[in-house]
Amino acid sequence: MRRARFAVSDGENTSDRATVQDALTFDLRVPDTSDDDHLAAQRVAMFDLAPALLGATHLVWGLACFLVQPMSLFAPVSCNPLIPLLAVLALDGLAFAGLWFRDKLRLSPRTVAGGLCGYIGISGALWMAYGLTLDCTLHSSHAAFIALSFGAGLGAATIVSISSPPVAIVNALVAMTGALAVSRQPEVLAGITFLAVVNIAYTVASARTVLTNARARLALEAQARKALQFVDEFENSGRGWFWETNNLGTLSYVSQQLADDFKCNPDELLGRQFTDLLSVDSGSPDSMREERTLGFHLSARFPFSDVIVRAASDEDIHWSLSGNPLFDSRGRFLGFRGIGTDLTEQRRSEQEVARLARFDSLTGLPNRALMRQTLDEALRNATSRRKGCSLFLIDLDRFKNVNDTLGHPIGDALLRQVADRLKSVMGDHGQVGRLGGDEFKAVLPGTVETGLLESLARTLIEQVSRPYIIEGHRVIIGASVGIAIGDPGRSCADSMIRNADLALYAAKAAGRGKHCFYEAAMHSEATDRQRLEHDLRLALERQEMFVAYQPIVLAAGEEISGFEALVRWNHPARGMISPDKFIGIAEECGMIGKIGEFVLRSAVGEAAHWPEHVRIAVNLSPIQFNDPHITDTIAAVLSDYGFRPERLELEITEGVFLADSDATDGTFARLKSLGVRLALDDFGTGYSSLGYLKKAPFDKIKIDQSFVRGAASTTKRNGAIIRAIVTLADSLDMDTTAEGVETHDDLFLIRELGVSQVQGYIFGKPMTGEEARKLANSSRVEAEGFQCIREPRQRLMRRAIAAINGKTTEIRLRNISAMGALVECADNVMPGQSITIDIVGVGPVIGIVRWAQAGKFGLQFAEQFDLARLSAKRAKGNDVTMLQPWYVNQGPNKVAS
Repeated sequence: MRRARFAVSDGENTSDRATVQDALTFDLRVPDTSDDDHLAAQRVAMFDLAPALLGATHLVWGLACFLVQPMSLFAPVSCNPLIPLLAVLALDGLAFAGLWFRDKLRLSPRTVAGGLCGYIGISGALWMAYGLTLDCTLHSSHAAFIALSFGAGLGAATIVSISSPPVAIVNALVAMTGALAVSRQPEVLAGITFLAVVNIAYTVASARTVLTNARARLALEAQARKALQFVDEFENSGRGWFWETNNLGTLSYVSQQLADDFKCNPDELLGRQFTDLLSVDSGSPDSMREERTLGFHLSARFPFSDVIVRAASDEDIHWSLSGNPLFDSRGRFLGFRGIGTDLTEQRRSEQEVARLARFDSLTGLPNRALMRQTLDEALRNATSRRKGCSLFLIDLDRFKNVNDTLGHPIGDALLRQVADRLKSVMGDHGQVGRLGGDEFKAVLPGTVETGLLESLARTLIEQVSRPYIIEGHRVIIGASVGIAIGDPGRSCADSMIRNADLALYAAKAAGRGKHCFYEAAMHSEATDRQRLEHDLRLALERQEMFVAYQPIVLAAGEEISGFEALVRWNHPARGMISPDKFIGIAEECGMIGKIGEFVLRSAVGEAAHWPEHVRIAVNLSPIQFNDPHITDTIAAVLSDYGFRPERLELEITEGVFLADSDATDGTFARLKSLGVRLALDDFGTGYSSLGYLKKAPFDKIKIDQSFVRGAASTTKRNGAIIRAIVTLADSLDMDTTAEGVETHDDLFLIRELGVSQVQGYIFGKPMTGEEARKLANSSRVEAEGFQCIREPRQRLMRRAIAAINGKTTEIRLRNISAMGALVECADNVMPGQSITIDIVGVGPVIGIVRWAQAGKFGLQFAEQFDLARLSAKRAKGNDVTMLQPWYVNQGPNKVAS
């Protein structure tokens, strides 16, 4: 079936006409397209009143014939006209009902058209039967009346069928059949046939015209709907809107989006001057040019494109307008029609892009580029104001562990909270920024006093180290800080960043959670650290590492309970390197996993030759613990050596709880399912949360050596702390091990307090595998060592500054220990007096005077002093700079010189 195509231009139909075949078959065939389906439904609707017209005709002529010649319902069937009359009237009613309820009956247009053909045929046949029965009933004088009634029925049917060729054909066949039944005269038959052919031809021609025009109209409507759909989609997409004015410049059409900018309905804007809605963007440097451009084009009726204007509203709304003038066929100006684009979001996006180029998107802090600019400006101001500046580099400790165990979303939330705490600590002292990852920077213009810097650094570390609660997870991290002080006119940004970075490395090397000032010696230390990291990566391959074993002895009977496996590194050039020096490097460079597996295999392999009652303890770092394959690795090692799991004791520090999560609990459960024992190492040095002991299935608590060494001293409260730990462990059915026991006095106290096991130099230093095997097979081990121990002291003299009796005085410190020092001072002090001293290169320390003599007094520190702070060597001349920079209280001429 050929489908016609239509092209519409200027409202006139220039398409191909529908074919005769289309006209003859359209009503009875299945529609090819949705438009044809819609058109077929429309054509069927033209027949809605056809049964009513035919029914009225049949009823009127039936009543007329009844009045002419009353008839009986009980007359013979062959001569009773009431039967066909009632039948045709019933058929009319059924046809009317079928057309009226066709939608509810779900009749397709094709079915209805076919039914109409049948209805016309049957109705015509019944009406002919009615006429024939009338011929038998009425007298010959009423022959003309019979012919009129017959003709009326056929005429009404012709009127009904004039719209549909198939129905017209059926009606013509009925008419010719009726004529043949009524009259045999050739003239009558020829006339009827001629009229039928003319009627069919007219109907076909009319149907072709109707189909052609209807299809053209539907095509136009489809294009109009599509155009409206495009307009709606364009307007609803937010990419732009349409506007139109009349020849007077008043709005005749506006889009909803334009009305939304003014918070009103589009109807409220119609009739207003278009220029009343606009005000040229005064913030643009080209505002005058834009104003002249828009005004000129509107007044001159010229097209314009992409003119930037600002909406006359309270909000900062910007548009880009384009418009074209409209003229009719006579050249009369009709107005403007155009489109507008909302540039508000685009401008906001541009501003956001500019902001993101300077600020960190996660925390909102200045990013690396802006912080570098801030540092450059601080140094320039320092030169002009003769006042230095300082730089903090801040690195979060154990942040990677949070990301690995809890996921990056939790890590991002943690970084945002850290940023808030850093800003709170820094306050007005300086600007905090994020460099990326877990690295932050703080620039402190004009701040060079080491006391203030040290106080800020300590507060910063303390605040960052406080626990975080994120989505139900309790997270604990730490921070290390590197500090560099810049001199005005002498320091540059690159050197300060490098120096602060070196100080940060030194803080990490000091055990993390520390702060360090830059010192010249750190350059060589950084180079040395890089070499050490390089050598560490090759140490396992070169077989430079080995495992030493320190005995763990039962406190009651001095029998060997087990050994702790300790990794050792014998460097070919440096000799023995302390684990405290290379374990931290191994964790940072990713070597701790390989080293840990090496220690585990070596220790289990050696312990396999020991008696069955002797255990082996192996340290498990937090990084190893968080490895999802750690359980499989331990199981494989146990299987390879046929080692009973209960003989393996894994020592775990509190670091595994810093990212408290379901993954941590799952790892504990899998390790216990293997049958190995778990020990909480270094208990008392961290947060020592009792929640750890409640959640984790530990079998032992190891009391840190900082509580054990010197516990027998009457000046310390370590014994009470140890007693509390032992009581707690006993109530939880856990063993206890005291680390670092070196004297007989401490051993006696440990036994008296009920500690289960002892580990320390008093029973043996770490030894080789052969020595450990020999000791494991012995029955007992004897304690050896000194009876008591004295606090270590730093005998080198240290200079300091103190405020005594309201006057700043330089003092000297001798015999410095963790608890106090001997102070040489010319001023008189009183016992019980509290004094704050600032040790050169170390910082402030608070103490109480215990005794005083002429020229000297004894000072007891308020808190235990870390002697390691005195061990770092400082470059000559740095001490004075750290206490009071060279440029303080200097005149301009002196600084310039």
